[in-house]
Amino acid sequence: MTAKKATATGSGATRKTSQVFTAEERAAMKERAKEIKAAANKADGEKGVLAKLDEMPEPDRALGKQLHEIVKASAPDLTPKLWYGMPSYANEDGKVVCFYQNADKFKSRFSTFNFSDDATLDEGSMWPVSFAVTKLTATNEAKIRALVKKAVS
Repeated sequence: MTAKKATATGSGATRKTSQVFTAEERAAMKERAKEIKAAANKADGEKGVLAKLDEMPEPDRALGKQLHEIVKASAPDLTPKLWYGMPSYANEDGKVVCFYQNADKFKSRFSTFNFSDDATLDEGSMWPVSFAVTKLTATNEAKIRALVKKAVS
């Protein structure tokens, strides 16, 4: 018995992309494709991040702008860029160290500030890499500053 191969362009495919990915996931993939093209054109990453922040509804916009300023001040060597449609900050190798996911992006209850596996936050055999953020108090701001500095050390 032989199995029929399904190809991306052939009619043998049994599942449609719309059944595998949500509308939000497909939108994020499309945004990522645009980002790759923009990077190839050497588009200014900070302009893209600021434009994306300006598109966000409140209170995501204000929170994102505050986080943007905190990251820039805490780790000036990180480069702002868009990553899957989210404001992110990359090291000199272009690898994302941290990023902001606004609540509205995936219709979440809260926004998150996240660190990738390229962040050096290792602490024993378990440590947090994602933080729910509803507002920035002085204490929260100090904690984020310290985490960003540690992430790039």
